[in-house]
Amino acid sequence: MKYLEKRDLYDINRNLTGKTIFKGDSIPNNYYIIVVLVFIQNSEGNFLIQKRSKIKNGKYATTGGHPKSGEDSIQGIINEVKEEIGLDINPKDLKLYYSGRSDFERVFWDDYYIKMDIPNIQNLPLQKEEVESVCWLSKEEIKSLMNENKFFKNHYEEFEILLNWLKEG
Repeated sequence: MKYLEKRDLYDINRNLTGKTIFKGDSIPNNYYIIVVLVFIQNSEGNFLIQKRSKIKNGKYATTGGHPKSGEDSIQGIINEVKEEIGLDINPKDLKLYYSGRSDFERVFWDDYYIKMDIPNIQNLPLQKEEVESVCWLSKEEIKSLMNENKFFKNHYEEFEILLNWLKEG
């Protein structure tokens, strides 16, 4: 039997409510969940991008997901990266570059950035249910994939926020 993950529910001010839902359940009205993403950039300026598995829409995206019940945002992204692409991240190296709320989707977004070189990405133990492959891509290659409707739109929107943040930094 597959273990069902629970997610914490938050109010509009991002306060924990003590209520949870199971992964895949609809978010009840007046409640929110947290979504976390991370963009990993190497010293050459390229980004570690994953091609999602067919059951996850098959598009290119960055690594992300939802913290499990009891996890905060940072624990959530560290665990997502470990689960999906088998990579250990030091929380001290993560930079939160964007935090926002979508009332339409009923989510709080926490977007992280980390600069790190990863040798031999082809040896990363990928979670095959979620990730088909990983590759390093330039800003231009990511933009091109988006223009061809091959990049996950929500993640691309967060990528554009990152590019503006990097420009200002």
